[in-house]
Amino acid sequence: MAARKMAAPATPWSKNLAEPRIDETAYVHSFSNLIGDVRVGAKVLIAPGTSIRADEGTPFAIGDNANIQDGVVIHGLEQGRVMGDDGQDYSVWIGQSACITHLALIHGPAYIGDRTFIGFRSTVFNARIGADCVVMMHALIQDVEIPSGKFVPSGAVITSQQQADQLPNVQDRDRAYAQHVVEINQALSASYQGEEDAACITPIRETISRSIEGVNKTNYINSGETTMSVSSDIRNQVRALLSQGYSVGGEHANERRFKTKSWNSCGTADGYREDQVLNTVEGWLNTYAGEYVRLIGIDKAAKRRVVEVIIQRPGDTPGSPSRTTKTSSYSTNGHSNSSLAGLKPDAAGQLRALIHQGCKIGLEHANARRFKTGSWLGGGTIESAREGEAIQRLEAFLAEYPQEYVRIIGIDPVAKRRVAEIIVQRPGNETVGRASVGNTAKVSLGGNAARATGISSETIAQVRSLLAQGYSIRTEHTDKRRFRAKSWDSCSPIGGSREAEIIAGLEACLAEHQGEYVRLIGVDTKAKRRVLETIIQRPDESVSNGNGSRATSSPAPTPAYNGNTDRNSYGNASSKPELAATVINQVRSLLAQGYKIGTEHTDQRRFRAKSWESCSPITSTREADVLRSLEACLADHQGEYVRLLGIDTNAKRRVLETIIQRP
Repeated sequence: MAARKMAAPATPWSKNLAEPRIDETAYVHSFSNLIGDVRVGAKVLIAPGTSIRADEGTPFAIGDNANIQDGVVIHGLEQGRVMGDDGQDYSVWIGQSACITHLALIHGPAYIGDRTFIGFRSTVFNARIGADCVVMMHALIQDVEIPSGKFVPSGAVITSQQQADQLPNVQDRDRAYAQHVVEINQALSASYQGEEDAACITPIRETISRSIEGVNKTNYINSGETTMSVSSDIRNQVRALLSQGYSVGGEHANERRFKTKSWNSCGTADGYREDQVLNTVEGWLNTYAGEYVRLIGIDKAAKRRVVEVIIQRPGDTPGSPSRTTKTSSYSTNGHSNSSLAGLKPDAAGQLRALIHQGCKIGLEHANARRFKTGSWLGGGTIESAREGEAIQRLEAFLAEYPQEYVRIIGIDPVAKRRVAEIIVQRPGNETVGRASVGNTAKVSLGGNAARATGISSETIAQVRSLLAQGYSIRTEHTDKRRFRAKSWDSCSPIGGSREAEIIAGLEACLAEHQGEYVRLIGVDTKAKRRVLETIIQRPDESVSNGNGSRATSSPAPTPAYNGNTDRNSYGNASSKPELAATVINQVRSLLAQGYKIGTEHTDQRRFRAKSWESCSPITSTREADVLRSLEACLADHQGEYVRLLGIDTNAKRRVLETIIQRP
């Protein structure tokens, strides 16, 4: 089929446009449109519906064996040029064997390197992309230079050089997929030119068959299934870290180094895609089989670790579901051991996690009077490091003091200090392995929590969230009279930075100020400002059962709706799902303290960049009006993040920021 080679009509930028120069071996479909100085190399495919106009910015160069697929638009600004591989200036340069897929937009000045793949509907403007890059679907690349061999994930917006420099390297499966697309289109070009010649078609079919077989071997489409030997727990941990924008690293240690807590780095997993990171993690597990391996969550912005989770221990079988033992803020796996019959799974999990960390286990007990004063009696230590024997010893101790409080103590034998204090039994509550609020206990030597059952799950979630963001924690108290005047007194400072130490300090503060208001303060020490003020105890409310304190904030992922269609808490019949009780409590507490309510929303992309937009202002101070406005905001921004703001208008600062809806 003949290619269009006629010059286009004169334009404001050029009265005499040059004609396209097209190699004889190139195939240009008659339904495509080439205008101006477009230089098309050998064996190039230009598919139907393309628009390549070198009328404003000029010239364009399309290298040998490149393929320009259906609906692609290539254009350029009058100003701005890039240097091609031949040393000359071009408005648009597309390298050899490059692949520009369906509906992509390349707008000059732009440089696309050799063998680079540009995915469907992606846009490149005023940018330079090196050789052997893979840009996936619906990406935007603008005002940057991307080094060779980089991978741009689907939907990415790369508009700063810092973003470009942090892109992961292309993996084999990405390269195989891009090569598959290129080979298919090269075969199409040859078949178009060969028309119905059987001698031409037969080798083309063989090429396509080999290409399909090769890409199937990489299992690109079902890439999430390429790491089936990695347990679902590890997948969930990786997914949670990536969704929060954290990087994933790893460390390993043999049994000798594990005892001395001397870990060696496995490196950091490249890429933002879950399957890429999981493949890297699987490689660590296989490389260091027979050793301890732990997963590290890294907040690059704050330059700190947010989680440490042991995912492999000596003797674990690769691919076994039990290969992951959580030691971080994720829940601990239980085992169906018959020795757990008299002990609830969560208490057994707490004990198991401490043993696996190399902790020495101590026991303490206290009656109700001693518990109130924080005066515990020692019950000796569990000498055995075997799980079964340790659990039997704990069960015997619980049976010895059935009507008293019992807690287990995790002791770091190297540092000779306590790292966890966990209440596992309360009077009249049998064994408190599972806290009365229903959350699992967590234990970690790496700075994560030992779950204290005397504090509500909402408060613990607040503490965990604040610590994860690097904030300090303080407390204040006041009686009823001073509460009305908003006059608070500071409590004793809470020492330590570990969650277990913070929870223990909170329990002591609540016990010390029973019958008073107590509120939790999150402090940004760098900015010297408060980021959270939330009441965790009110007069005449018991906190020892884990349910009494009404936390007014919940940074943990809390659904905005509870799915109930009954009459809502502010008195109106509602046929739609009502706001969750925690959200209503937050609003009620903020209004009671005289604060103003606000809301913000963001999509998933902007959430990673911490870029929020304000919702419609809430002017009313009546609870019913505020809750209706919140429901309207959540309905308007379904599928987005929405967070609740508490604003102190006098001090002109925020006292609360908590997410109440997630996609």
